[in-house]
Amino acid sequence: MQFLYEIPAEFWSLFRSGNRDVYIEALLAINDEYQYNNYFLSKEACAQILTEMCREASWNFEREEDETEEEEKSALPGRILSWLLRHKWLRRVEDYTTMTVNIVIPDYAAVLIDAFDRLVNEQMEETQIYIQNVYATLFSYKNDRRKSLSMLKTALVNTKKLNKALQDMLHNMDTFFERLLEQKDYKNLLKEHLDGYVETAVQQKYHILKTSDNFYIYKTDIKRCLRELREDPDVAPEQEGEMLELVDQIERGFDDIEHRIANMDREHSKYIRATVSRLNYLLSDETERHGLLVQLLNHLGADQEPEEQLEKITQVAERMQLTGISVLNEQPLYRQRRKKRFEDDLTVEEKPKELSREEILEMNQIRHRFTRKEIEDFIGAHMEDGVLETDHISLKNDEDFEKLILAYDLSVRRKSPYRVVVQEEQLEDGGYRYPKMAFFMQKNE
Repeated sequence: MQFLYEIPAEFWSLFRSGNRDVYIEALLAINDEYQYNNYFLSKEACAQILTEMCREASWNFEREEDETEEEEKSALPGRILSWLLRHKWLRRVEDYTTMTVNIVIPDYAAVLIDAFDRLVNEQMEETQIYIQNVYATLFSYKNDRRKSLSMLKTALVNTKKLNKALQDMLHNMDTFFERLLEQKDYKNLLKEHLDGYVETAVQQKYHILKTSDNFYIYKTDIKRCLRELREDPDVAPEQEGEMLELVDQIERGFDDIEHRIANMDREHSKYIRATVSRLNYLLSDETERHGLLVQLLNHLGADQEPEEQLEKITQVAERMQLTGISVLNEQPLYRQRRKKRFEDDLTVEEKPKELSREEILEMNQIRHRFTRKEIEDFIGAHMEDGVLETDHISLKNDEDFEKLILAYDLSVRRKSPYRVVVQEEQLEDGGYRYPKMAFFMQKNE
């Protein structure tokens, strides 16, 4: 395997050491100070950081195999620092002008230290970071004169990262199923569910994803921006093909994201049902017949030898009635069923009420009150930059409200020149209540 960095062989001994937790905490403490330092950290500064860390915590530090007697007798911060230097997690840099010894973190070590930090400390939710980056990049590409295709490539990279973050979140939900089956009593089951699944998965990730997550805030705007880029590609002709391909890949990525969220909904519902079933099973203890029967079957199935199982089954059969009990009624003998007459199933069909001439004229008057041209003029009069958004218009009377309804009916038809996107948010204007919608011209094929 070819690594990007040249990693020393002794570097991996940290993972075999019995003191690896101590070394990892020391590296995180040094790295935290290292990030905010304008220059190298001196050896004395590192020793001071480790001294404060050792003062706040107490460890059972084991002797290392390659540790000398002199190092073993030294203070714990010095032993930790010497071991990290000797195994190339830290590197010594001599500054002969100031006659000081500085400590730096090598590139390959910084990669794993960053991974340790992500495992130990709570990070900002990745889904929010990636969706914000996609939105900001597409907005800059659309409005900046200095735009280049590298911006779209950056948006595609962040879309793939968002997809991967959701995939990891989905696959990690399987671990909670394994823990669920390991619980033997309902107290531990509730503790695992509340402290494990609810606290870790639901509140920190799933709940945020379904309520305040930025994916739902920016999704409509991002798709609208991609649609406008496809309809009006403001690039050089030789770059138009590559740009449209990047736009298609980003759109496919967002379709995959919506499918992953739907799969997460199914996994979440599956876990809740499994938790309830497991809880009912554990609560079926000695107070219920079902629980006693389950315990008895488990006890009988514990023996591997057929002779022992047969002996126990015989003993149980002598003391318990394992067959079902049914009570015969007064007429237990079989009698032939009487054939049901066909006339019994017939019901009188109600004739539909005939409409009067006045009612038919009234229905036609309501349906054809406005012509199609009047509806199209209504949509065009309220469009701004080719889009009509219902939260930016004001309905003055019943005619405007009826035209808005007929505009929606026109836009959902197959050969309509318009398309409509309906959102869940409800709007109220002058006593009228209607959903938030956006109308736009359909691209001619």
